[in-house]
Amino acid sequence: MELESKNNQIQVTNVDQQNGGTNFFKTCFNVLNTLTGIGILSMPYAVYQGGWFSFLLLIIFAMICCYTALLLDRCMSTNARIKSYGDLGEVAFGYKGKTILSIFIYIELFLVAVELLILEGDNLEKLYPNMRFTIFGLRFGGKSGFVILTAFAILPTTWLRNYGVLAYVSIGGVFTCAILIGCVVWVGEVDGVGFHERGVLLNLGGLSTSMSLFAFCYNAHALMPTIRNSMTDTKLFSKVLVVCFGASAIIYGTIAILGYMMFGDHLKSQITLNLPTNTISTKIAIYSTIINPFTKYAIIISPITIAIEEKWHLCMNRPISIVVRTTIVASSVLVALYIPFFAYIMAFIGAFLSVAISLLFPCLCYLKINKAAMRFGLEMMIIMGILIIGTFIGILGTYISVEKIVNQMKH
Repeated sequence: MELESKNNQIQVTNVDQQNGGTNFFKTCFNVLNTLTGIGILSMPYAVYQGGWFSFLLLIIFAMICCYTALLLDRCMSTNARIKSYGDLGEVAFGYKGKTILSIFIYIELFLVAVELLILEGDNLEKLYPNMRFTIFGLRFGGKSGFVILTAFAILPTTWLRNYGVLAYVSIGGVFTCAILIGCVVWVGEVDGVGFHERGVLLNLGGLSTSMSLFAFCYNAHALMPTIRNSMTDTKLFSKVLVVCFGASAIIYGTIAILGYMMFGDHLKSQITLNLPTNTISTKIAIYSTIINPFTKYAIIISPITIAIEEKWHLCMNRPISIVVRTTIVASSVLVALYIPFFAYIMAFIGAFLSVAISLLFPCLCYLKINKAAMRFGLEMMIIMGILIIGTFIGILGTYISVEKIVNQMKH
């Protein structure tokens, strides 16, 4: 999940609460939609980075992230004050805890917005190669030009305050995944690419990148308290988590296997960039991929803009509010232009932010709130194992992803 759908889903769940709450199946859809986002494009690349062995890590990460989500559910069961992820930090560690969690979430949202712009630039350049643009007297290459034009197209939507209508477009996220998998199968079977690549069993050098990408994909924990509160019967939420993490693992695993068998060591950061440009199935896959950011960008950055406006009491000053939102869009464009490395930024988000939000913070908050969990036993051993693994991945993955970003910028 991903964060691209999170505020989107918050709007949906707020409506559901007014209507008496969501049932089991609708809650499953809400959670699944947060888990299946732009990360699906990089799943084949993630397995290519670590080899076939990393596919097992994809499953293991699904199990670990599902367990930490269950820890959040237990925390909420013991304290009715927890209505959001920030509340969890406040109950466990006070105001400082809430502040730290909020900062991590806002940084992650901003970088996901950057990823959406890079995604648009990459895929539009794939459809229309060798394009050149002149914007305000400045000449830009195809990818940079598409990023800027996308930002201009998205900008008016960020000025809106009511995202209730856009929220219901989130259903497209799940359909996009189905369309993408269908198109990849079609390219392999019908368009003649085939599934002949054997790949490698293990690539130790890329294993940390694989784990960082997996952490990014399963990071939907910031929204879990909100979705849980939307349910008519919150006791069913644990079953929702098991179903949805299992389903997302199947979706990610399917696209990862198909993509790696099709393109092997030639995989690019996004599976759509490997598909042959002269087929209808490729065009459908890319168009379905580039439509989503137009409906999601404004929703992603809205928690950031709302936090700024509330902090400085700008909600009633419409012109200043527009300036703030425009500035955030402009800053995300600058980052996308100067660091246009989709997979490496995703790996950085996964290692530095997603690991903290999905693995470390849930465990630490659970241990702080539930004193009984501090007793030595199986549960304590599992939690300590997750903390050790998360810290290792966070440090190593962040270092490697930053190193790769810096090296790419030098070139």
